[in-house]
Amino acid sequence: MAHAYTPGLQVFEKTIVSKTRTLPLKGEVMVKVGDKVTSEQYVARTELPNEVQSINIANLLSIEPVDIHSYMLKKEGEAIKQGEAIAENKPMFGIKLFQKTIPSPIDGTIENISTITGQVLLRMPPRHVELSAYLSGTVTEIEDGFGVTIENQATYIQGIFGIGGEQNGELLVLGDSPSEHLTDKMITPDMKGKIIVGGSYVDGPTLKKANELGISGIIVGGIDAEVIKDWLGYEIGVAITGDEDVTTTLIITEGFGKIPMAQRTYELLKKSHSQKASITGRTQIRAGVMRPEVIIPLAEGADNMVKDTDVSDISGIVIGNTVRIIREPHFGELGEITSLPSELVNIETEAKVRVLEVKLKDGTLAVLPRANVEIIEGLNR
Repeated sequence: MAHAYTPGLQVFEKTIVSKTRTLPLKGEVMVKVGDKVTSEQYVARTELPNEVQSINIANLLSIEPVDIHSYMLKKEGEAIKQGEAIAENKPMFGIKLFQKTIPSPIDGTIENISTITGQVLLRMPPRHVELSAYLSGTVTEIEDGFGVTIENQATYIQGIFGIGGEQNGELLVLGDSPSEHLTDKMITPDMKGKIIVGGSYVDGPTLKKANELGISGIIVGGIDAEVIKDWLGYEIGVAITGDEDVTTTLIITEGFGKIPMAQRTYELLKKSHSQKASITGRTQIRAGVMRPEVIIPLAEGADNMVKDTDVSDISGIVIGNTVRIIREPHFGELGEITSLPSELVNIETEAKVRVLEVKLKDGTLAVLPRANVEIIEGLNR
């Protein structure tokens, strides 16, 4: 049988999800192997060095840099409080009226005293970093001082594009079909902290209202690029996302425009209505591809806990597989592979590439470069 590989989205009803959570610097791991953790639970923590401020003591006291230690009231490594005197000159002729004291502008420590420049470096208190589990599950591995690996069986859905970082919350499916638009009238204040699932499209007023109400996430089929620009206030690059300053994380499952959510994806989300989910909008399309994702842990001990596949599984495509078209024409459409010719074919750019034939939902056949489609893994099992 003809066979080819193409990267694609993963949509699984039952799979094993494994997430490794790592600190940026060595710190303390707060759990042990075998522990059950919740998505919000902190599993590791560390301290990051904070900013440094400089203050020119020599200039302020009108002294030579080489003499600075004679005027310092604090030594390197000592803690300081904002407003506390760190240096002073000696009274002129014994008259304190001419004495000058230099207060610390911050809380922190004395980092360095330079006899060359006459400057003192002040280090602000370290920043405390606590790392959450993100995924509810079982700790399966620990990297001493750095992080943990957590595993669980879950429904796993990847999106094609996202905005915003990690969020957790209860899934609420609004509307009655994958083709219905998500509107601001459908969102209410009691949905704060929830992850809302719509159908084919979300507009600017809806995103703005969701952000103001503290909605944790929105999952829909499509969106217009201009809506994202108006929402964020700037043009966003598509190379990597996930660090935007937004309250509501956005996950687009199909593409740009008004595109109904894939039926399979919608059905899995609807089946998971009112269940707890973990999401992230982080997207990277260059080396080290990352997709926005939705993880819905399955209930422990439930009948559906039988392993379906691993998220790490990557298979090829074969005739009969369902794929999504990711370039014009037919962008965002789903179809079934009907042929995988082995010979190279000339395309409009005059390049010779391998192609495939796709039967679209309306029954028409399209011949496309293989790079123009991606497999939707969970639809091909």
